[in-house]
Amino acid sequence: MKMYLILLFGIHGALAVTHSLRYFNAASSGILNVPEFVEMGMVNDQVISHYDSITKIKVPKQSWMKEYFNKQYWDSTTENLRYAEEVSKVNIQTAQMRFNQTGGMHFNQDMYGCVWDDETGFTDGFHHIGYDGIDLLAFDLKTETWIAAVPQAFNSKLKWESNPSNIEREKLYLTQECIEWLKKYLDYGKTTLQRTVPPSVSLLQKTPSSPVTCHATGFYPSGVMVFWQKDGQDHHEDVKYGEILHNDDGTFQKRTHLTVTPEEWKNNNYQCVVQVAGIKEHFIKVLTESEIQTNWGANDPNTTGSALIIGVVVALLAIVAVVVGVFIWKKNKNKKGFHPTSTSDTDSDNSGKGVQKT
Repeated sequence: MKMYLILLFGIHGALAVTHSLRYFNAASSGILNVPEFVEMGMVNDQVISHYDSITKIKVPKQSWMKEYFNKQYWDSTTENLRYAEEVSKVNIQTAQMRFNQTGGMHFNQDMYGCVWDDETGFTDGFHHIGYDGIDLLAFDLKTETWIAAVPQAFNSKLKWESNPSNIEREKLYLTQECIEWLKKYLDYGKTTLQRTVPPSVSLLQKTPSSPVTCHATGFYPSGVMVFWQKDGQDHHEDVKYGEILHNDDGTFQKRTHLTVTPEEWKNNNYQCVVQVAGIKEHFIKVLTESEIQTNWGANDPNTTGSALIIGVVVALLAIVAVVVGVFIWKKNKNKKGFHPTSTSDTDSDNSGKGVQKT
C-alpha cells in the first residue's frame, strides 16, 4: 500500500516565497578554449541572460525576455558588459600582482543582486567579490563600507571608499534599482517565475546497509525543506543534507540521507517531510520496506529518473572551468560568513555594473 500523504497544514508552516535577482561575473586567465569573461543573469535561480567574451553579445535565455525588451535594451547592456570585460582583465592582473603570482590559471568572481519577499516586503542587497576561490571584498549596506576579507584587498577598499559617489551609486542600485528590476522581471515572466510545482518524493537505497535517501525532485521554486521525522518529531541525528540542484526542465531536486538500521526503522515510525515555498501542503513519504527503491535488484533508481544537470551554469554555458571557479568561491563564501546585508526604470538593468577596477 502506498504510504504517500499530503497534509493540508504542516507542522513547520509554509515557507516564505523570496524572489531574487543575481548577476554572476566570472573572469579567467590561463585557460584554453573557454571564454575569458562570462556574465549570467538569474531571477529565482533561472538564467535569464548570458554574455561571454567570445560572442560579445548579451542574449536572452527566456522567451519573455525576447518579447518584452527591445534592441536598445540589448545594445546598452551589451556595451556595459564589453566595458566590464576589459576591466576584469585588468583586475586579474592586479590580483596576480598583489598575491605575488606569475602565470597559471586564475579566476575572478563578482556576484551582486538583491532579494525581495513579496509577502512581508523585506529586501536584501549584496555584492561579493572573490578571487581563486577565496573572498576578497563584500559591500556592507549598513555601514556603507567595503569589507576586505584579506590584506591584498585593502587597497581596493580604500580606493572605492575614497569616492563618495561610488558608495552612493552602489547603495542606490542594491536598495532601489535592483528591486525595481526584480519586480519588473517577475511581472514579465510570471508564468514561469511565479509558478509553483509540487515535488515527486522517493525513498532510495543502494544496498540494505546503505543510508536511506529521501529524494525530492521536479519542484519549483527552489525554496525547499527536506527533513526526517521519527515518531512525529523532527529527527536530525545521523542525517546528512544535500544541496539543491537543477533539473534539465527548470525545476529542482534535493536529497536528504538518513543512516538507520532496518531494525530501527521497522520498529519506529520514520518519515521524510518535504515542503516547497509557495505550497502550503507538506509532502510526506513514510519509511516502509515497500516504499524503498533499490539498485540491488531490478529496480534501479539511477536509471529511472530524469536526466539531471548538476550545475545550471555548466549546462547553459558549457564552460566548466570558469563555472567551477564561481561555485567553489560561492561555497567558501557561505562558510566564511559573508551574507547579504539589509537593504528607475531605464533602458539598462546595470548588467556588468558590479565590475570595478581594483
